[in-house]
Amino acid sequence: MAELKHMNDREQRAWYGFLSMQEDIRRHMNRQLLTATGLSLADYAVLSTLAQTSDGSLRVFALRDQLRWEKTRLTHQVSRMAARGLLERRSCADDIRGNHIGLTQQGLTAVREATPLHLRYVRRIFLDVIGGHQLDALAAASAAVVQALHDAMSTDPQPAHLPRAAEFRSARPAA
Repeated sequence: MAELKHMNDREQRAWYGFLSMQEDIRRHMNRQLLTATGLSLADYAVLSTLAQTSDGSLRVFALRDQLRWEKTRLTHQVSRMAARGLLERRSCADDIRGNHIGLTQQGLTAVREATPLHLRYVRRIFLDVIGGHQLDALAAASAAVVQALHDAMSTDPQPAHLPRAAEFRSARPAA
């Protein structure tokens, strides 16, 4: 295997800055939502995705794809939310093996109450902080990375040019 090319200072600042920003945003948004509404960020992601559909429901695989979650994560999340009365499982008329995940009235009310808070917070900590040019650059960079991931996954689930997990751990510089 070819020797791994380490990141230079600029690349490290960008990469680790991105990772830190992403985790900090998630942590702060989760705390904000939990405190104000009792919903976690994961709860909100599920509820808001379903609320954007015409009937408040999606097939399990469609919800999983939209959220970009693993099957087990979605299964556990839906079970917890159903137990709290936010969601319900509905049988699928087209496919007896399939299920829809749907909003309950309680779930719809919860997402409607949480959305203004969520949007104000996104604007305050993200959209208002970065300027228009940065926003455009971030959108373009995000699209390019997502496309590269899609291209890599469509040809090989673990492309040879990407390091395996063990190689990644040994290549990351010590903190």
